[in-house]
Amino acid sequence: MTETEDAYISAPVQRAARLLRHIGEGDAVTNMADTARRIGINRTTLLRLLRTLEAERFIERRGGGELGWRIGTGLIGLAAQAFYSDDLVQVAVPVLTRLADTLGLSAHLGVLDGREVVYVVRRVPNLAFASNIRVGSRLPAHAANMGRIILAHLGEEAVRHLFGKDALAAATPHTPTNLDALLERLATDRAAGLAWSDGHYEAGIGSVAAAVLDATGAPVAALNVSGARDSFVGEARRAEIGRAVLAAAREISARLGWTGAGHSASGAHLRVVA
Repeated sequence: MTETEDAYISAPVQRAARLLRHIGEGDAVTNMADTARRIGINRTTLLRLLRTLEAERFIERRGGGELGWRIGTGLIGLAAQAFYSDDLVQVAVPVLTRLADTLGLSAHLGVLDGREVVYVVRRVPNLAFASNIRVGSRLPAHAANMGRIILAHLGEEAVRHLFGKDALAAATPHTPTNLDALLERLATDRAAGLAWSDGHYEAGIGSVAAAVLDATGAPVAALNVSGARDSFVGEARRAEIGRAVLAAAREISARLGWTGAGHSASGAHLRVVA
């Protein structure tokens, strides 16, 4: 029995799905007779489907004076919710495990909670040196590179609202201690697409972080790798680490629904900071 002959398949739903697929593939339904013929329905049925899908916000009229239809925010939101059902931690764990093993560095995932970044995943390589940070640890977002890269993607207005005019506590002499200095540091991180630290939070420890984005391009987390500063020595080694971290962040982001659109680091050039 073919799919169309299955007694449990709803023909109206199947026709609606075909119409959505056509619109998603670029058919704006500017010629109703042609679209109806390709889908295998009459024009009256097509008109009813269009009106119903519009009422459910699965499609919307094209803007800018253009005729026809495009996929609507209701359907986009539904798809985004399906992606969000993939728990962030569940998605991130295998990626971070592979990253730690590949680079021989400790890998972490953190989320922003107010002015702090909270560690929610930790994966360490099978080596003598490994990060001693624990899941649940909290670090000041303006000082730790996972916090910095999330803040860099939030935008200046959000950062100003979060920190106001308060003085910022210094973890090391490298920590920005006022809003202007922080915004300057974040601009550098945003341009690079990565936030580097060469002992800037903890002496002797090197690290680099990248943002994890959701379907809208907003930062929902960050990941980093860390290890002895000697592990980051050399332009080729730093480039290798930077590429791997950025690729891992993009992989997790893609599983959360990010497609490369929005205010993301996807367009940033990978810049190795010496």
